[in-house]
Amino acid sequence: MQTFYRRLLRLMPRIGVQVTDIAPGTALVSRSAIPLTVTGADKGTWVVRRAKGGAGDHADADARAVRLGGTGALLLMDGAARHDERGLQLAAAEYLCAQHVAAMLALYDANCVFDVGANSGQYARRLRRLGYTGRIVSFEPTSKAFAELEKAAAQDPDWHVYRCGLGRTETTAEIHTGWKTMNSLLGPSDYGKDRYSRFHTSDTEEIRVRRLDEVMDEALDGLADPRPYLKMDTQGYDLEVFAGAGKRVGEFVGMQSEVAVLRLYEGSPGMGEAVATYEAAGFGITGMYPVTREAATGRVIEFDCVLMRADAAPRR
Repeated sequence: MQTFYRRLLRLMPRIGVQVTDIAPGTALVSRSAIPLTVTGADKGTWVVRRAKGGAGDHADADARAVRLGGTGALLLMDGAARHDERGLQLAAAEYLCAQHVAAMLALYDANCVFDVGANSGQYARRLRRLGYTGRIVSFEPTSKAFAELEKAAAQDPDWHVYRCGLGRTETTAEIHTGWKTMNSLLGPSDYGKDRYSRFHTSDTEEIRVRRLDEVMDEALDGLADPRPYLKMDTQGYDLEVFAGAGKRVGEFVGMQSEVAVLRLYEGSPGMGEAVATYEAAGFGITGMYPVTREAATGRVIEFDCVLMRADAAPRR
């Protein structure tokens, strides 16, 4: 026998209310005219979202909930995401890298992040969203990006910004600009020109370049027990930044560098050279995450490489 509750639900669409059954005794009631899709994620768990193209939409029909090992977590994907392997892998790598860095900062009690090649502050903002509350010191040499960086940091008293680049020597230099987040002190390689049309034209800007070991005292001032972490994303210039730390590189509990498998910039080091240099300084790899991949071949162009100094791990 049909219950009064069920008969009432059947009447609701006549007055513009949509009803979607998601389980025995459970229904979703909505006044939205946009169709709703319900995807089973796990026993007792459903995901409800607005459908892009109605019940017949391919992406909705092909939605899946994928278990992530034995973690208890679920990855929810619609059809479009599932069939874009490259996009999914790169997005997942970016997310996992950020999570891993946040975990390493906590594990090693890092209290100051040197954000070299900060652009407009994307990396620092992500750290804050992930719960890092320590000091951030960002370095960005180009005027346009620095103005955005300065604005982003204005309301954060423990986020300090410097308008300069970092390198092996204290000097001034010409940096290529107009390449969005890829501005570099190095010119593009032939491979880089083939891959990115933005490299075909370039403006330049004169910038100040400082050594990392010359700015560390000022950057760490006020921290009773400094435990710094070094992040570098300088478009082929990371080893020059690292060299500028001199003997003080041993003070960093960990680091992060964008290492190249396929070189976008003329004269930039390959991944093997970069990783060997970092390992020789006492750092060990804890994570490698692809940043860019060729769509046609699947080859990785660059990795985000996270390394920590094992002897710096606090004893719990």
